[in-house]
Formats: sequence, C-alpha cells, structure tokens
Amino acid sequence: MPQTTRKITFSLPREMANWVEEIAEQEGISRSALLREALARYMDENEWQKTPPLRRTADTRAAE
Repeated sequence: MPQTTRKITFSLPREMANWVEEIAEQEGISRSALLREALARYMDENEWQKTPPLRRTADTRAAE
C-alpha cells in the first residue's frame, strides 16, 4: 500500500522550535499536526503560492 504522507526535515531557530513544542503540547496535538495546520492555513491565505512553479512560468509566458 502506498504511503499517503512524506517526511520532510527542516531546521528552525531554537526559539521557534520551543514555541512549536509548547503550542503542540497546549493543543494536545503532535508537532507534525501543528505544522501541517499552519502550512495549510498559509497555503489557503496565499492561494497563488499553491500553483507549482513550472505552471506559474507557463502561465506567465502564455499571458505575454
């Protein structure tokens, strides 16, 4: 059965990492769940950024 998730590793400043851990604990959710929710909200608020870069390039060229 294919995996439905993919692991991505990245670094955060210590203060931000501490904040993520504190908020996740307060909310009773995992760090992954908190960061997924934050990214999903960011993507919803910035709809244009969800378009893959190659698509944006093709759309820009087509408009010229």
